[in-house]
Amino acid sequence: MADSVAMTAQSFQALKEEVERLETDGRREIADRIKTAREWGDLKENAEYHDAKNAQAHLETKIATLREKLLRADVQESPVGSDVVALGSRVTVKDEGSGREDVFVLVPATEAKPSEGKLSFEAPMAQALVGAKQGDTVTVATPRGERKLSVLALD
Repeated sequence: MADSVAMTAQSFQALKEEVERLETDGRREIADRIKTAREWGDLKENAEYHDAKNAQAHLETKIATLREKLLRADVQESPVGSDVVALGSRVTVKDEGSGREDVFVLVPATEAKPSEGKLSFEAPMAQALVGAKQGDTVTVATPRGERKLSVLALD
């Protein structure tokens, strides 16, 4: 898949549920807003009506975007008990230069939150770690030069 979107099975399911919620509850709420605004009279100068129509356009765009992401989804999961780093893996690494240890969970880019230890699967560090085993050392190219990371643990 050329422009695939890597995600876990859990992320894929959450995305499907979000689309379903938007297509049901979201559309129903917007339809109710439009109906109420129409009852207020002249549509040319009805700010509530125009606001509701804009909200409807934004909702439909969001639904289309999420549906496209579902179509391009490449569901990947590290097998339970896997001994190599993959999407969904929790990995403890040590920076050989600084001695700093960090714990990361490799997640889809849309779920990345580095401050919470959730590293985008598409990040250079994650890509360098993919396929590594406990005890391996990988090299990551950074703007300040190469960094060597040792894989201390893999959950």
